[in-house]
Amino acid sequence: MVSFLTMKKIPLFFTALLFAVLTLTGCSDKVMGYSVVLWNIPEYEIQSGSVVPVYIKSNISHVYVIGTNSGEKIEVPLWQLTEPVKKSKSKKNSDKYSEYATTYASVKVDGLPARAEAVNTAKQVYRLRKGEIIKILYKVNGTAPMTGGKPLEGDWYRILTNNGTQACCFSYNLTLFQTDASGNQTGGEKIEIEETVDTLLEEKIIGRPWYPDSYSTMINSGSIDLAKLKPSYNFTIDEENKKVSLNLAGIHESWLYDGYTRTGDNEYTLKGIPIIIIYKKPTFIVIRYTDDSGKPQEINLVTIDEDLNEIIAAEKTRRSQAYLQIWSHGPIYESDSYGKISFSEDSAFHWSNFKLLVPSVIDRSAKNSGSASVKYVLSKSLASSYDGVLTFKFQDMENEVNFLYKVEATGLRLEDATGASMNGNQVVARGSSPIIMFFKKK
Repeated sequence: MVSFLTMKKIPLFFTALLFAVLTLTGCSDKVMGYSVVLWNIPEYEIQSGSVVPVYIKSNISHVYVIGTNSGEKIEVPLWQLTEPVKKSKSKKNSDKYSEYATTYASVKVDGLPARAEAVNTAKQVYRLRKGEIIKILYKVNGTAPMTGGKPLEGDWYRILTNNGTQACCFSYNLTLFQTDASGNQTGGEKIEIEETVDTLLEEKIIGRPWYPDSYSTMINSGSIDLAKLKPSYNFTIDEENKKVSLNLAGIHESWLYDGYTRTGDNEYTLKGIPIIIIYKKPTFIVIRYTDDSGKPQEINLVTIDEDLNEIIAAEKTRRSQAYLQIWSHGPIYESDSYGKISFSEDSAFHWSNFKLLVPSVIDRSAKNSGSASVKYVLSKSLASSYDGVLTFKFQDMENEVNFLYKVEATGLRLEDATGASMNGNQVVARGSSPIIMFFKKK
């Protein structure tokens, strides 16, 4: 017996929603079109090649809702059907697939290429695995691959994989066979399905948090942005509770999943969830996520060996100690040209007579007080000349004001960083012709 992708009934919440919508509109039997089934639905004994009525298309869930022979409505992945058409066109659509409606194939070799067109030099769009079962859709005209100056025996076919990829494949390394509506083999060379254990997902991906790859960049460079480095921002798979969680900036999703399918080289599709996981190496994966608008996104994720809470605590300590150095050295600094700055231990400041910095550095709307911090870091090239970056947040001014600073024996040197170059949380280059100020400590 050949095992194919199984379908499930409409989830309870979706059924309730569907019933409510159709009841309110009074069109519970309204058909949007008719589609050809491209891949068997054996649990409902729907044979590939059958024409079925389609009631709803959901781009969010990536499913059609179709009718079965028993009158039941079920969800089917979009890739498993052709695009719905009017009933008058459905026969012509069905005829295109009728010759190979019951024909599938088993792949003989690992890495067999499936190409965009029926020629051996065409772009490769998928690599088939040995023993993988694919659907034969129809024969296509093409140029047979050559070996030893002679063309190989076989034909080019349009094929469908069980993750929805369509491509062209030459049949020399395929074993074609037929099935019935229940998915049982009825003709062709006997196919033995080998049971293989795939432990990569369980051993390398499940059960650990995966963080945005920007985290490793921040940690490696020492440029920690506390507004972005959040332990709760991660991707996790909880195998015990069959729950997938994706929490990132602007994305807060969780789903229940029912197993997974390996759909490519180190690529996994979680059943019933709009996520594909691609394993790159032990510390790096890529997930392809389809958001609620149907827009696909590709997100790079990494594992972090260090304790993020300890990293965050250390960064807070760094900022606090840097600021306290400025406060304890003063806490009052005064310049004949640029006014007087008074710092408080709790990070508050008062700056009077800064009119020469208005409006080029400080807005006219800014009040004389606000809060100060040392939240940015310096590149190695700047760290030899400055102690850090002092950030002022003035009351009634929207933007912050940054200065490169140096604590000197007799006071505090500030350099306007308005035009400085930033890389994430790090200042990497001075601005051109900056204002440089010296404030004597009082």
